[in-house]
Amino acid sequence: MKKHTYITCSPEETEALGAAIALQAGDFRVIAMFGGLGSGKTAMTRGIASALGSKDAVSSPTYTIVNEYRGRRNICHFDMYRISSEEELWDIGWEDYLQSGSLCVVEWSENIVNALPKDTIKVSFETVDDETREITVEELC
Repeated sequence: MKKHTYITCSPEETEALGAAIALQAGDFRVIAMFGGLGSGKTAMTRGIASALGSKDAVSSPTYTIVNEYRGRRNICHFDMYRISSEEELWDIGWEDYLQSGSLCVVEWSENIVNALPKDTIKVSFETVDDETREITVEELC
């Protein structure tokens, strides 16, 4: 298991870190994000999408549960904040998304931790102050 901690001081730096993670993601199917409201999860997803060639606008899928972005590798961007059980997760087609070949980027992974595949990149966000984030990236195998 590889584990690295980074400090970002702006949304742009968080996006750049997301781009770097995307370029290293290889065959990983899921990037699972853990952290509170406003901690940088959507900013990181913008960086991931950009690095994978998507021109689509990235926004948090709070009400739609999932947004899809087209690029060299398609991205399924999930917001699991409103998912309250694993049964609901299977109802939205989670297994199909995992098998699609798309990179699944998941906000609020705390709510579905038992449904994450073993080959997941775990990204934890800690808010230090208004602009600064401590971000820990862990590759789980």
